[in-house]
Amino acid sequence: MSVGAISTLPVPWVFAQQRPKFIEPLNIDSLRWMNADDLPKDFTILNTKPLCAHPSEAMLSSAVTPAHQSFIRWNGLLPHFDTIDPASWTFEVKGESVIRPTIFTIDDLKTKFTQHTQALVIECGGNSRKNFYPSTKGNQWNDAGVYCANWTGVLLSDVLKYCGIREDAVYTGHHSPDLHLSGRGEAISRGVPIQAALTENALIAWSMNDHPIPYMHGYPLRIVFGGRPGSVSQKCASGISVRNKIHDGHKMAAPAYQVPNYPIAPGEQVANKDFRIIEEMIVKSLITSPPSGTELTLGKELIVSGHAWAGLRRVEKVELSYDYGTTWHLAKLKAPVNKGAWQQWYLSLSLLTKGYYEIWVKATDSLGDSQPVVQPQWNPKGYLFNGCHRIAVRVV
Repeated sequence: MSVGAISTLPVPWVFAQQRPKFIEPLNIDSLRWMNADDLPKDFTILNTKPLCAHPSEAMLSSAVTPAHQSFIRWNGLLPHFDTIDPASWTFEVKGESVIRPTIFTIDDLKTKFTQHTQALVIECGGNSRKNFYPSTKGNQWNDAGVYCANWTGVLLSDVLKYCGIREDAVYTGHHSPDLHLSGRGEAISRGVPIQAALTENALIAWSMNDHPIPYMHGYPLRIVFGGRPGSVSQKCASGISVRNKIHDGHKMAAPAYQVPNYPIAPGEQVANKDFRIIEEMIVKSLITSPPSGTELTLGKELIVSGHAWAGLRRVEKVELSYDYGTTWHLAKLKAPVNKGAWQQWYLSLSLLTKGYYEIWVKATDSLGDSQPVVQPQWNPKGYLFNGCHRIAVRVV
């Protein structure tokens, strides 16, 4: 690696010049991934234009997901990361419903406002899309289009209150310099209801897991919302608009990130006027251990573990079944470290006969909503799949 390449890293590399040439660097590659060729072999690349990739479900076992095991989802051309200078990066608050439009540097954000660190789940609205039948258009995500990282930054609400919000404020619009695949216009500019921007689970973050946010995850600033579709957590965030109407940025119009207002038959067509915006994620769970396909010896205890989350709600119960939902067994469930974080669960199972088993997991949230054991309500864009996650094991 050249001195020039070292200088582009978003973190200081202490004693880099003293590293023997034959020693490869450890644990920093994910900070400087710039394109699909940089991704590790254990990632599945769904698309390169725009770049979308995910790990396996078994790679998500940690309570805090490392950056190099977190899914990647862009909507347009990748920014020229190596030309970004965090010292000169600005974040602009503007819009019809802002009293004092203001431009902040990252240093302004760090010095003018109280800093917070929160574990927040980011989940693609199309996570698990491949499980819908009939299939829908879009990236065919497995069940690993989700992760929970520690984000450090300032509350979006503190910044908006500093700038002043008019009484007619309705929605936000989020902005970044990454371009549409055509090279013209924003790749994506979504938003949330103004009430969502004023909660404690909305950050303007510069750090992911105690490091500068990696290039692929939104360096140098990211707007991060817990419990909401990942598409509103704008990467490379350059600003926010406070609107007096529902934001009309790119990918706000139906059917993007929207579902029908009423139940429809699988495969049925729906007029755009009959869609509604997805503003919250829903209850879901994931088995991360053991990996599907595991074999174990008869009589050996099997520890099954994973995560559960429920958008803006809390998970109250996680159950497992190994007889196709005939009976369910209550798992041990940990409390979230903060609102918006996922919760860990585990259960010891004794599979008493040799043979093939499917293990299903089902979570129930604080309002009593549970995951369906088959597919949820079908929708044309394949959003919000939260059917039970399943793995296969064999006792020999």
